[in-house]
Amino acid sequence: MHSTLIVARMADVSGPDVARLFAEFDATEMPHRMGTRRRQLFSYRGLYFHLQDFDGDNGGELIERAKTDPRFVGISNDLKPFIEAYDPQTWRSPADAMATRFYNWEASA
Repeated sequence: MHSTLIVARMADVSGPDVARLFAEFDATEMPHRMGTRRRQLFSYRGLYFHLQDFDGDNGGELIERAKTDPRFVGISNDLKPFIEAYDPQTWRSPADAMATRFYNWEASA
């Protein structure tokens, strides 16, 4: 499974609005189209964490293909009033806000 973690800034009071936008988005076929298996949203003291797990290792490739879909463009625009780049000076795309995994452990079967 491939995972991504996007870090940004969000006012804690925006959580319900952001959750609603993603619930509407996830009710479409878009998660399947992007290979999304699970999405989790977290907030902590003005920070926003978006953890997304994908089937296999091709999550980034599928997202690249989905980026032009009007629903993907729409949710990106709808989130703008709520989510701010962690570092606006270096942000060009969500890839600029992705955390780097430096350790991973999984229980054996």
